[in-house]
Amino acid sequence: MPLALYDTWSRSVRPFAPLQPEHVGLYCCGPTVYDYAHIGNLRTYVFEDVLRRVLMLNGYQVRHVVNITDVGHLVSDADEGEDKMEKGSRRTGQSAWAIAAHYTEAFQSDWRALNLLEPTAWPRATDHIPEQLEFIAELQRNGYTYQTSDGVYFDTTRQDDYGHLARLERAGLRAGKRVAMGEKRDACDFALWKFSPADSQRQMEWDSPWGRGFPGWHIECSAMSAKYLGPWFDIHCGGEDHVGVHHSNEIAQTQARHGTRLANFWMHGHFLTLDDKKMTKADGDFVRLQTLIDQGIDPLAYRYLCLTAHYRSTLRFTEEAIGGAQSALDRLRKAYASWPVGGTAHEDFVSRFNAEVNQDLNVPRALALLWELVRSDVPAATRRATVDHFDTVLGLRLDDWQAPVQQVPADIAALLASRQEARAAGDWAEADRLRNALRDQGWQVEDSADGQRWSRCEK
Repeated sequence: MPLALYDTWSRSVRPFAPLQPEHVGLYCCGPTVYDYAHIGNLRTYVFEDVLRRVLMLNGYQVRHVVNITDVGHLVSDADEGEDKMEKGSRRTGQSAWAIAAHYTEAFQSDWRALNLLEPTAWPRATDHIPEQLEFIAELQRNGYTYQTSDGVYFDTTRQDDYGHLARLERAGLRAGKRVAMGEKRDACDFALWKFSPADSQRQMEWDSPWGRGFPGWHIECSAMSAKYLGPWFDIHCGGEDHVGVHHSNEIAQTQARHGTRLANFWMHGHFLTLDDKKMTKADGDFVRLQTLIDQGIDPLAYRYLCLTAHYRSTLRFTEEAIGGAQSALDRLRKAYASWPVGGTAHEDFVSRFNAEVNQDLNVPRALALLWELVRSDVPAATRRATVDHFDTVLGLRLDDWQAPVQQVPADIAALLASRQEARAAGDWAEADRLRNALRDQGWQVEDSADGQRWSRCEK
């Protein structure tokens, strides 16, 4: 089945074809590095990693860009309040630059723990101020900006189709409901450049043709995505909360400058909830990946949990759910490790798996197929080779897993050695007697071409 993906712009699943043969440009909105990422944030990156792996499965070379927002993201989408980086600096007592470095490193550590493929580029907003200034200047020349006492704003009334991505009904928006007005001309207008306060000095500020200050959140992604992928590329991703404001504003800016909606496909992952509530940093009640690790949960068990729900459905996080994911992953690892290498992938299972993931990344159905294969009577070596193919998309690193080394008590080690000697001497009756003795002691022994294998078992 050819690859088909859901496009938020068209509100439909439609066939995917790259803008350039065999090459795909993929931009994913990255973290605002004022605090640790929570597992809800990370669910979106797991979805995007699966997307990239499926694109690669289909033979495409993917240029994958994930930005780092280290300035300009205010605590309110209404272009009001404190810069999140300044807020983080005040909370920690460290400089905004220091916390940006710290939380970027922490985020990338989580990224690696979840076995997410390394992006082609990690552009930082603070490294691309010239590109953002140039973008704003071009918008000004095109007549899309106006200036107030606190910044330079984008005039959304110039675009009849503003907000199409979110299906906004402008006539129904009341000032003060979606955003506070201030000196803005329209409730939907948004900041391109904010001026530094006259009575204080910010840690992150730059000179501009309009005054000293810092960029708005939305201009960063428009400028950086265009620099690394061009003003018209294949896929732009993010969380579902980006649709109504951030991504709508990225599109507006890019239409005003380049005449495109920036990306051919807009894709959005849905929330992970905790106690039926969206997990947010604002509440201070969020779960980090490190929290799970400290509780003895493998990070890849969280990845497995994310794979059990379609990316366009809400996933509820509970202790039972993560515990079940850990158990399932453990069973899968043990089964995989018990199968011999050297087989050839099963063509029918491979074809069915590819068809599932190509239908808008239907990974839950692909997981069900995986367990059908595990429980099947397909030869063990074939099962292993087929699961190897599956894992290029699932990303569970099954081939890297090794069973924990078990400490064997001295008396058990002596029985194992005696049994090995009996087998070498062809004394099969004695070897069987020793196997039974070991089982009585809670140890299971299996014979293979490489010798004895043993593990703990129930007596």
